[in-house]
Amino acid sequence: MVVDVWMQHPTPGFLEHDMFESLRRWTGAQWPREEMAIERTVAAMDDAGVDFGLLSAWHAPEGVLIGNDQVAAWVGAHPDRFAGVAAVDLDRPMEAVRELRRCVTELGFKGLRVVPWLWGAPPTDRRYYPLYAACVELGVPFFTQVGHTGPLRPSEPGRPIPYIDQVAIDFPELVIMGGHIGYPWTEEMVAVGRKHQNVYIDTSAYTARRYPPELVRYLKSNGGRRKVLFGTNYPMIAPGQALEHLDALELDDETRELFLGGNAQRLLELEERVPV
Repeated sequence: MVVDVWMQHPTPGFLEHDMFESLRRWTGAQWPREEMAIERTVAAMDDAGVDFGLLSAWHAPEGVLIGNDQVAAWVGAHPDRFAGVAAVDLDRPMEAVRELRRCVTELGFKGLRVVPWLWGAPPTDRRYYPLYAACVELGVPFFTQVGHTGPLRPSEPGRPIPYIDQVAIDFPELVIMGGHIGYPWTEEMVAVGRKHQNVYIDTSAYTARRYPPELVRYLKSNGGRRKVLFGTNYPMIAPGQALEHLDALELDDETRELFLGGNAQRLLELEERVPV
């Protein structure tokens, strides 16, 4: 069972945003500029043997790039393949809390994602804290990006130490999913994952052969095998590309199962949604 914990079904407004120009240049990707049917994302998952994905909305300071209700419609069309992750307006904290509650209680979303570089605000910014409290009360994880930025935005808000470390100290009950590995501060991210019971790492934005050695060592350790989850960052990286060199990591069967889907199923209570 393979679960992708960091993906988005792209809209034209999302793909055409100038913040992704550097990613287009790096990857040489020719992303479609027209509206893309959700079935295209399902087909990409099928081609790579990915069974289930967490589709995230995107909200930037300038407005919505992928709406929560759009995500809910895609999940509704394929409930056995997707669950939603909410995005909110960080500049309006109470409105953001109400929207998160709506997404979880009415739309069935599985978490909240805020990307720090998008807002120019690290996770210790005061605007996040009402949302952390809401996540704990609602029983859903907080997804965020750690590490440097591919888009042409400052990388500092993505440092695991001090930011993720401090949030985990302030909210020990909050489940924190650090996406994008944390490179070039991967050792920091691993240290924070070891230190805090509810801090996890996902591998989105990296192919298996680009996982830093320190992450692979952690993934293979007794404690780390239950703390690292698979993600792609689709459409920036296709599922097949992300998994292409997984065998070279030489993971044992239990570690491989936990990494590819078992950890996600446990943490997100996906058992009733993922097909058997």
